[in-house]
Amino acid sequence: MPRVLVAGKLHPSGLELLKGEPDMTLDYIEEVSTESLAPMIYDADALLIRTQNLPADIIEKSERLKIVSRHGVGFDTVDVDALNERNIPLTIVADVNSRTVAEHAMMLMLAAGKRLLRYNEAAHGEKWNHRNSLESEELYGKTLLIIGFGRIGRHLAHMAQVFGMKVVVHDPFLAPEQVGSDDIAFQLDLTCALESTDFVSVHVPKTDAPILGVEELKALKSSAIVINTARGGVIDENALVEALTSGQLAGAGMDVFEEEPPSAGHPLSQLDQVILTPHSAGMTRECAERMAISSAQNIIDFFGGKLDRSLVVNAHACGLA
Repeated sequence: MPRVLVAGKLHPSGLELLKGEPDMTLDYIEEVSTESLAPMIYDADALLIRTQNLPADIIEKSERLKIVSRHGVGFDTVDVDALNERNIPLTIVADVNSRTVAEHAMMLMLAAGKRLLRYNEAAHGEKWNHRNSLESEELYGKTLLIIGFGRIGRHLAHMAQVFGMKVVVHDPFLAPEQVGSDDIAFQLDLTCALESTDFVSVHVPKTDAPILGVEELKALKSSAIVINTARGGVIDENALVEALTSGQLAGAGMDVFEEEPPSAGHPLSQLDQVILTPHSAGMTRECAERMAISSAQNIIDFFGGKLDRSLVVNAHACGLA
């Protein structure tokens, strides 16, 4: 009888799905941390994990572990190489959150562009005449650069076009004909794309180096606004803070951070031209339920011999490709 460890608060629909399996035993801890799951993983045949780290030392000691199911699509917190050594598949959820994340990116663009924090403070603080500062700007007619044109980027492009924005795409893994729309410009040269954009929204996985570092941020116009709903570290936070405080950039909207949660008094939290959210782009009520069901179903399907191989990150290493 497989023993399933759910490490992190899960929507009740996902829990009920697992509890409804007569041949499974369920352990559940709501805290999202590596420390809380460590003592329990050694008895687990399957692990459903949220955003906490899953390092090699824990994987190596979890002798019974047969599958790890991520409650989401990112997996940079999991040591995939350590899973590969044990032929343990790592699964992600199906396309259940791309539209939600795109909506969040759109919201951050609107809030940063309209200087929401400053205008909110003005209204609450009896500074009514701040309306005459004319800081707020329209999205209509502005250029949006989308870096990474997967499912989220495509949803965002459609939403931005509804607002009358011009959309430019940079994705080194795509050919121009794969963009699939004559209304969207494709730019292979990132620097050229940055120089002519008003808003930048990043939708790429984390790599060894930030895709937007010191030089890339310098290439932007001083009126530009940067949005990150992808992963912390995709944008160099120190360079971003410097660009914002010096007036080199006009604003930012950040849902993800290099360290999560950010330390108290993080420099970005001191800037009123920056909108911050707590890695919540995919955490709507509706999306949380879909992710819980999908991540739970991956575990059920694995033990039932029906796992969707397209949802296995390391399928080739595990012989499932």
